[in-house]
Amino acid sequence: MKIAELWAELLRRNRVLAISGLCYLVLFLALAVVALFDSTLVMGINRWIKPMKFALSIAIFQWTLGWLMKHLEARRDKVRIISRGVAITMLAEIIPIAGQAARGRISHFNADSPFDAAVFAFMGVMIALNTLLLIYTLTLFFTTPVKVPKSYLWGIRLGLLLFIVFSLEGGAMVARLGHSVGVPDGGPGVPFINWSTRGGDLRIAHFVGLHALQVLPLTGFLLHRFRAVRPVGWTFAVAFAYGAMAVLLFVWAMMGRPLLALG
Repeated sequence: MKIAELWAELLRRNRVLAISGLCYLVLFLALAVVALFDSTLVMGINRWIKPMKFALSIAIFQWTLGWLMKHLEARRDKVRIISRGVAITMLAEIIPIAGQAARGRISHFNADSPFDAAVFAFMGVMIALNTLLLIYTLTLFFTTPVKVPKSYLWGIRLGLLLFIVFSLEGGAMVARLGHSVGVPDGGPGVPFINWSTRGGDLRIAHFVGLHALQVLPLTGFLLHRFRAVRPVGWTFAVAFAYGAMAVLLFVWAMMGRPLLALG
């Protein structure tokens, strides 16, 4: 399928999340250009890197969700509410991230001033609302007749489940007021993604868990497409292995060990 055809299909499936996701891709590209002419550092990296990462992540998330929710044809009114809710909460999330970057301040785990603390709290509320919308989406995929292969359907369900679980894993970072274990936040890290190369980094398990939303539906779809034996069973097996890997990455980080010890 060509890119133009893929985009047309995404628009047909969910116009709200398709266009919203495109806006985040444009934002990512715009910030990438700005970063080339701005050497200001926050926590040791260019201040625009963080909003760039979030913009790209949100684009992928919204496009994936929009694509999958097309299968909830019988609940179009519910899908409309979820789509608008996700678009609003993600917009309310990226504005403080970009705004704090523009101020040369960190957005997450920042309670240095009453304003910074209020911004961080507001972001937490938005993520909580988004997670509730995803929980509701998961219930719809369990309670709505969906005309797709069973392995694909279970891939969607299990992908959403792991996405939700590892969204909640973010609470561990909030409780610690940081994502690094054994070292301060902001030290040496992997280029661009900046995962710590000196200590544990809870963002890695968070990242892997969230991308179950893409990996598991695709797994279920491909298992059916290529006529695997017992595709539903294999979908569960892959989901279990994937979830176990994310849990091990969390445990590894909590032990203060870097995934990649560079330098």
